[in-house]
Amino acid sequence: MHLLVIRHAIAEDKEVFARTGRDDDLRPLTDEGRAKMRRAAAGLRSIAPKLTLVATSPLVRARQTAEIVVAALGPVRMETAEALRPDQAFGEFLAWLRTRVENENDDALAIVGHEPHLGGLVTWLMTGVEESRLDLKKGGACLLAFDGAPCEARAALLWLVTPSQLRRLGD
Repeated sequence: MHLLVIRHAIAEDKEVFARTGRDDDLRPLTDEGRAKMRRAAAGLRSIAPKLTLVATSPLVRARQTAEIVVAALGPVRMETAEALRPDQAFGEFLAWLRTRVENENDDALAIVGHEPHLGGLVTWLMTGVEESRLDLKKGGACLLAFDGAPCEARAALLWLVTPSQLRRLGD
């Protein structure tokens, strides 16, 4: 099974948005972030496996990124996953992932979330270490493969690309 991991695109500045008094979960992508992500998603189209599902954190910036990815890679289902909130335990995500693979027959899916959570999650899935060993740039992605059921310390990293590399692939 393949797991495409995507960090959300460029969002509004956290400190500036905080001054609005609105919850950070509602912080959206910038116009620049949307434009760059559309180009990056076009690049993903050339290297990503055929997906059955794009799951996203419930935070607005991740959901907006997922919508761009779905538009570029579709037709594909999209769903919100609480397990992708940036404060969730990695085990929560793994439990969610296993249900998708077992019950939905999803053998290639994408997730959209946040750093440093995603970097830590990818490291944990590859090594079992709960400390990030990679950095996903905003709008960047990596592809993991599992030989058999998803499990910690069992994923293989197939590739890791920056958003600028993805945009070049899409041009």
